[in-house]
Amino acid sequence: MYEIETDDAPASLGPYSQGIVDRDTVYVSGQGPVDPESGDVVSEDIEAQTERVLENIAAVLEAAESSLDDVVKSTVFVRDMRYYDEINEVYGEYMTVPYPARSAVEVDDLPIDIGVEIEVVASLDD
Repeated sequence: MYEIETDDAPASLGPYSQGIVDRDTVYVSGQGPVDPESGDVVSEDIEAQTERVLENIAAVLEAAESSLDDVVKSTVFVRDMRYYDEINEVYGEYMTVPYPARSAVEVDDLPIDIGVEIEVVASLDD
């Protein structure tokens, strides 16, 4: 098991890794819509937030020599299910068939003031 860390995704906000590789699996911690260079939330717009989240996930996966194409499971945490369709639209632009298994959960709050956070599990290409 080893840690994945990249400057192309936001630094962790606590005692956890951006990602962990264990055997042939990559576990990416929940990513928010934070610009890795500025450290700021990219926008209040849920579509822009979702795009940044998926870009951050892609960066961690790339650092692990994996990609969004290798995602087998994702969990979407959303502050307001009213935005589910908008999040789903952007998510569908980034993920490929066969789509990963997925859960979507409405949460009351997230560690910072954002509308969406996503975590993924991916496989490593042989």
